[in-house]
Amino acid sequence: MENLSCLLSTFQRDFIEAGCDEAGRGCLAGPVFAAAVIFPPDYHNAVLNDSKKLSEKKRMALRPIIEQEALAFAVASVSAAEIDKINIHKASYLAMHKAIDLLKLKPQYLIIDGNKFIPYPDLPHSCIVKGDGKYLSIAAASILAKTYRDEYMDNLASDFPDYDWLQNKGYPTVKHREAVIRLGLTPHHRKTFRVSDPQLALF
Repeated sequence: MENLSCLLSTFQRDFIEAGCDEAGRGCLAGPVFAAAVIFPPDYHNAVLNDSKKLSEKKRMALRPIIEQEALAFAVASVSAAEIDKINIHKASYLAMHKAIDLLKLKPQYLIIDGNKFIPYPDLPHSCIVKGDGKYLSIAAASILAKTYRDEYMDNLASDFPDYDWLQNKGYPTVKHREAVIRLGLTPHHRKTFRVSDPQLALF
């Protein structure tokens, strides 16, 4: 029997709340993506959960449901070149800020997956560790960020088949690292992410 999630609808009920999450922070190649989602205050979805706990098929099935049932949603990205300029942590927060900018309904409060965030101007926020497994809007944001990023990497994969992006989506698998060591970096790689075999270090 399929496990049903018991995620919460809201962190607080006084203000219009948007949940935010990112995907691709630990990748060697491609942008980092982020999403922001605003659900109705009493929204429920029994199967919506952290994207990492769902199969690709389930994530793709949930994406149109999220987009249809959300009061507002947005997805944004920051390129590998920009990641190299400002570092992956700042780039992740920038991607979240860009997604918030794109929301058609202005939120009054933000809930962020993780323990750190660069404050968005004039909006209070709370950081929630493992928030994508606790709140529906953050879980939805994790699904949107993940599915949009995966599609982006799939579209790049045909031009760079040796790096196995259809399978690894830019993450540092053994096959991906071996291809980088053998063939070098593509224009889509993050040049500040050092690759060694078999260890990966960020600096």
